[in-house]
Amino acid sequence: MYTANIQKLPRHFIPAGFALTDWQSIEPFFKILLEKEINTKEELEQWLLQLSELEAVVSEDACWRQIKMTCDTTDKSLEEAFNFFCTEIQPHIQPYADALNKKLVNHPLVNGLDQQQYFTYLRSIKKNIDLFREENIPLQAELSVMQQQFGVINGRMTVTINGNEYTLQQAAKILENPDRNLREEAYRKIQERRLQDKDALNDLFNQLMAKRNEVAANAGYSNYTDYRFKELGRFDYGKQDCYAFHEAVKQHVVPLVKIIYQKKKEKLGLDELRPWDIDAEQEGVKPLQPFNTGNELVEKTIECFTKLRPFFGDCLKKMNEIKHLDLESRKGKAPGGYNCPLAESGAPFIFMNAAGQMHDVTVMVHEGGHAIHSFLAHPLPLTGFKEYPMEIAEVASMAMELLSMEHWDVFFSDAAELTRAKEHQLERVITLFPWIAIIDKFQHWIYDNAGHTNEQRTAKWMEVLNEFSDGVVDYSGLENYRSHAWLRQLHLFEVPFYYIEYGIAQLGAIGMWMQFKQNPEIALDNYCNALALGGTATLPKLYETAGLTFDFSPATIKELMDFVKVELDKLH
Repeated sequence: MYTANIQKLPRHFIPAGFALTDWQSIEPFFKILLEKEINTKEELEQWLLQLSELEAVVSEDACWRQIKMTCDTTDKSLEEAFNFFCTEIQPHIQPYADALNKKLVNHPLVNGLDQQQYFTYLRSIKKNIDLFREENIPLQAELSVMQQQFGVINGRMTVTINGNEYTLQQAAKILENPDRNLREEAYRKIQERRLQDKDALNDLFNQLMAKRNEVAANAGYSNYTDYRFKELGRFDYGKQDCYAFHEAVKQHVVPLVKIIYQKKKEKLGLDELRPWDIDAEQEGVKPLQPFNTGNELVEKTIECFTKLRPFFGDCLKKMNEIKHLDLESRKGKAPGGYNCPLAESGAPFIFMNAAGQMHDVTVMVHEGGHAIHSFLAHPLPLTGFKEYPMEIAEVASMAMELLSMEHWDVFFSDAAELTRAKEHQLERVITLFPWIAIIDKFQHWIYDNAGHTNEQRTAKWMEVLNEFSDGVVDYSGLENYRSHAWLRQLHLFEVPFYYIEYGIAQLGAIGMWMQFKQNPEIALDNYCNALALGGTATLPKLYETAGLTFDFSPATIKELMDFVKVELDKLH
């Protein structure tokens, strides 16, 4: 039913050889659409297809600029090309986009469109009209450029250990080494290196925060939180649901984290479990090494995905063929990992910083799940239909982490190592929740207390951090590192408030895995059918199609956490 034989969208409105160089080159197409007379439903649908094509061309151009810049933060010309788009092209597009949105929603024929198919699309357009303010255009352009400075600052960070220079991602691998002294050295050097840029990152964050608050005020909002919830299209839950999530994590997840770390402490035979011990194994047990090179990671992931469902493997094969993968960590590369959908090409781009760790397998299958989502949504007729909510996008990726475990023997031929890898994954599923709650609760405080100082922010961070403390990991003497730990979180800088989605989606992913345990084929059919809807259904409907309930109440969190705990205990 589904195919990875994805084709670049043919152009019917924009010339085939057209390349976006500056605003003057693209403006005529916006003018044509704005001035076009629409007299029949068929003409309206044709107009929407032309608008969709224009959006795809612009979107893909912007995406490639960002991809190239993150792949090499040392090349100034790539950074300049991205900044040029943000400051010299995007600001000119926004008034046209608003005018085109109004032309559509105010057109008498809009009610003749299939309301089921167009409901979420039109709802999103109306939301964009509500939020649009001319005076926010330059501010949003500045924000787009400033946010990327987080990657530039972090891309420069390296440490030297035993005479070798490492990126921070590469150095993190040493935290798995059986030599405890070496682990401590690596941990301290990584933290010290981060501290060197704490002032620069704090200054950057203050500038971002001030501009975001200004954008919200211009749009008539008393705080950035409410503005951002609307901007993110959070139609199906609100702030109170987030607060309930924080409390449920404290109540039902933190006790499980405590058990996990207590067992780790006993296994390592330590009097105190320190932060550099969390990823370590006991003496004589080598760290998991699922692959050695980026190519091997690709080959093994393709094999794993193919065993799960051949279509999944085909998606990665296609991306590999057309060189839409950049996986290995290197100096000058921005931190993190992402899957970037490409509206015209269809086949997305995966970027990550692999260093040969177990964590890299998790990131690869996670981004691979996002990639499959991109493939499944690509056949939808409008670019706007493919803009799906993040709460389902992260189900695509996080469910793949759990579903793919069924075939992790491709990474680990040794049964004991395979068990360790699965343990690592399920422990991570549990231990991730408190960090999600911490980041989300911290953000709510940040933007509800707009006039705070750096010192007040640090104090609040420590308060929230301690609120979700497991009480097992000993951080004594490391307070200076701990108090600045939030500065490493990319989302706070680049995509504010986008983090609780991971928690909501992790619950959905666990639900998908429960289904899979009962009937693998039905679960995978539900997974594909939900993702193929893109953004054409509401979140509750997307979850329902996936065989899930959109619910992240305390009772649901408890039920799903209990299930993961049972599965984890089976491995011990």
